[in-house]
Amino acid sequence: MADVAEKAGVSRALVSIIFRNQPGASQETRERVLRVADEIGYRLDSAARLLARGRSRTLGVMFTVHQTFHSDLIEGIYPEAERLGYDVVLSASSQGRSEAKAVEALLSHRCEALILLGPEAEPAYLEELGHRTATVSVSRRVPHARVDFVHSAEAKGIRQAMDHLVEQGHRRIVHIDGGRGPGSAERRRAYRAAMRHYGLESETRVIPGDHTERSGIETGRVLLAERDSGLPLPTAVLAGNDRCAMGLLMALARAGVDVPRGMSVIGYDDSHLSHLMPIGLTTVRQDAVLMAEHAVRFAVQRLEDEGLEPREAVLDPKLVVRGTSGPVPSDGPEG
Repeated sequence: MADVAEKAGVSRALVSIIFRNQPGASQETRERVLRVADEIGYRLDSAARLLARGRSRTLGVMFTVHQTFHSDLIEGIYPEAERLGYDVVLSASSQGRSEAKAVEALLSHRCEALILLGPEAEPAYLEELGHRTATVSVSRRVPHARVDFVHSAEAKGIRQAMDHLVEQGHRRIVHIDGGRGPGSAERRRAYRAAMRHYGLESETRVIPGDHTERSGIETGRVLLAERDSGLPLPTAVLAGNDRCAMGLLMALARAGVDVPRGMSVIGYDDSHLSHLMPIGLTTVRQDAVLMAEHAVRFAVQRLEDEGLEPREAVLDPKLVVRGTSGPVPSDGPEG
């Protein structure tokens, strides 16, 4: 600011007034100071100014690399944070970088609150974070932790998918498990409950997996190997998420299995990935924008009132029927 003042021929105090957009300088002087600042590459350090007041007004967001639904959530977080006067800092976890490292990086950047997208950390760690700073967990609920939660009603979404498949005549319905992924346990339980509800317990089959394309591809290989040994393919597969469903579709396409005539496939999330496939993916939609808005509001409200009890927002999912699901063919074994 001293450099700008010297080159513009004004006082440093006047430069400060202009950059804070306060009255006290003529329009001509204001334009000259801003032009000089632009010429020498000066930018107002708003972060430093906030820290001087004891606030950073920054929300830290931890996400997982390659999780497409996390990208959709982040896209919803930015405008809501900006609307409430907060900036956003991102930190990723990946195969070579733990969630704890991603979180500590956010805290080291003086983020006032944390929004964790699909955390897989132990409950004790989330409880600890909740005591250290305002924390919101998205897509993962940990009972009794001092953390706010935003997630969809997983069981409702699975029931909608199962109702759709059964109405289409499917009986041999397989579920690819999401492992430790957020919402996986609830989805697995809901699948088993639906199979019992429809009297299909003997057909119940949960294949271990995770929320990656690799999991879907591997499941496809297993099912196709079983077919080659004489066992029938399932007529429908309910994947743990859209990425897993995409991997399965890739494996089936390579083997020449027609979808949905040869097998129906349903994902979960309705991430932007589901719209990029040659054939639209039938999936359970989670409202990423609404989830993001709830998460930001929870974080900001807790910063304004630390005495708030942990809160929970449960949003209703919705089945979106596209091209990867259909009736069991009339000439098939279940027709």
